[in-house]
Amino acid sequence: MTRYGAQFGPDITFLGVDRCDLDDSESYADADVVILGAPFDGGTSHRPGTRFGPQAIRMTDYLPHDGSRPSLALRVDGLQDLRVVDAGDVEMYSGAIETALPALESAVTKVASAGAIPVVLGGDHSIAFPDAKGCANVLGHGRVSMIHFDAHADTGNIEFGSLWGHGQPMRRLIESGALRGDRFLQIGLRGYWPPPETLDWMADQRMRSFEMTEIVHRGLEECLTEAFAIATDECDGVFLSVDIDVCDPGHAPGTGTPEPGGLSARQLLDAVRRICLELPVCGVDVVEVSPPYDHADITAALANRVVLEALSAIARRRKDARDGTTWDPALPLLSGRAAEIPHGHLGHDHSH
Repeated sequence: MTRYGAQFGPDITFLGVDRCDLDDSESYADADVVILGAPFDGGTSHRPGTRFGPQAIRMTDYLPHDGSRPSLALRVDGLQDLRVVDAGDVEMYSGAIETALPALESAVTKVASAGAIPVVLGGDHSIAFPDAKGCANVLGHGRVSMIHFDAHADTGNIEFGSLWGHGQPMRRLIESGALRGDRFLQIGLRGYWPPPETLDWMADQRMRSFEMTEIVHRGLEECLTEAFAIATDECDGVFLSVDIDVCDPGHAPGTGTPEPGGLSARQLLDAVRRICLELPVCGVDVVEVSPPYDHADITAALANRVVLEALSAIARRRKDARDGTTWDPALPLLSGRAAEIPHGHLGHDHSH
């Protein structure tokens, strides 16, 4: 069967990293990270357009697409210190969700089986089911926990007469046995959905859901610390799923179901950095970027940076483990780069 290739727009890789071919295992045998595009919006309940998300996330950056991004904060280059390759878009026709999702699960399972971390660019959030299940297929069902950033719980049962859609993947993951309900951490929930009966189901599964009121009251850092303790208990890997609508629409307008009152872009990037520094992340997806509703590429730029923040932190985590070092967030930017300024000499002396 002939492959269509890039479904929407030019066939580019994430910021110019090397290309790989999922049908040629040698092309990603040495990869630390394999990027996959999931250009799918057949699960949306409101505004579509996320099929154009992967291309926007790959290309929205004002710097050269040269496969290199040294991080000012972390003193590593996530695209160079890790072996990062891009397998292109998985073929996912948005009119056939029951064909599209298994195709993605197969691709993610291949990547995880090769020992690489899959980073999936969505697409609507229905892709979280094949993404997390693909990782669990390799690490073991019940051995992967989920940290899920979202305005919405995505634990609906049957919506519009279907078991599949972007409001249901977390329920399907738990029901499938791939992920445990009591190792499911949700951050950023708010608004007016889901209804009480769905919240009852979530409580029965022993999910831990941090609604924005609790986050504001306790502080995001404290909530993350609690989530980390749960996520690493009896699990070998953590799957990080970032719905861009976890951020306030002022920071991420280009999404299908915007909900006012969310995290700031700064909070999300800091949280993603901390997760990938401190936890054994086995897979990542970034979803619900809908370019037709974006303004000045604000949302696509944030999603691009979410991916880079994750890669940079994974690179830093591995460097620290290898070198026996610990990243210090209080270190001044130019520390260690220049000769020491002589004591009492703060510039040129023009007194004589």
